Amino acid sequence: MSKTLTLRVDSRTYKTFVDRAKSQNRSLANFIENAVKEHVLEQDFVDDYEMAEILSDELLVRRLKRGSKEVVRKKGKLIG
Repeated sequence: MSKTLTLRVDSRTYKTFVDRAKSQNRSLANFIENAVKEHVLEQDFVDDYEMAEILSDELLVRRLKRGSKEVVRKKGKLIG
């Protein structure tokens, strides 16, 4: 079910949103909704530079692999 959200922005930001929405032939609400969704989804993934940094850390990679195996065996505890 759709929910209504009130958003307060300055005039300059509003104009930017309106201009971008028009350029994409979208309503303002649709533009903002999609822009926020894209931003949130983007935050869930690492970029190539971050991944290369992670993979270059041998100790971290070993710990991640061990942790994955423990999850499969349902060993250990979830820390929230």
